[in-house]
Amino acid sequence: MIPSKYIEAAVNEVASLPGVGRKTALRYVLDLLGRSEEEVERFTSAITELRKNIKLCSLCYNISDTEICQICSNPARDKAILCVVEDIRDVMALESTHQYKGLYHVLGGKISPMDGIGPTDLNVGGLIDRAASAETTEIILALSPTMEGDTTAYYLYKKFEKRADVIISTLSRGVAVGDELQYADEVTLGRSILHRTLYDKSL
Repeated sequence: MIPSKYIEAAVNEVASLPGVGRKTALRYVLDLLGRSEEEVERFTSAITELRKNIKLCSLCYNISDTEICQICSNPARDKAILCVVEDIRDVMALESTHQYKGLYHVLGGKISPMDGIGPTDLNVGGLIDRAASAETTEIILALSPTMEGDTTAYYLYKKFEKRADVIISTLSRGVAVGDELQYADEVTLGRSILHRTLYDKSL
């Protein structure tokens, strides 16, 4: 039994986060309760500012503090290569390998008919517009090797396969089938993008 409706409400909110059970949520809430008002203010302010100010990059849909993210605005990045990923966690995972120097395009999910998610629910239109640029010479389909990821990759491949001037590649199969990209270790993921293969050779 939780002896306070305020603690109960806070526990319910914290427990709504992924991977946080009620026991863990209660431990977090009680820890916050034991901190000074200034510490709690900083904590809640950081969350509020996060929700209020974080944007999606207008070019690649990665998270950003500004209209265009640091990756897209970096003149040192190779603008000829577009790496297509499912979500922002995949960008973070690939960046942590320090092996990829091109640009990204975040789809915001993957095609999943079972969940009612189709191509129009993803950032596919923006990808097609960006790929139409004469600068683009390669599109890397860096999607998780799950059934939904493979379906999404194949759909995108069919969209671009007639572009003779653009290479369509995919990660080498160092990432185990069924794994989410964001959970692959840095060495495996780094090798997978360095040794990427032509997409049609992976079918």
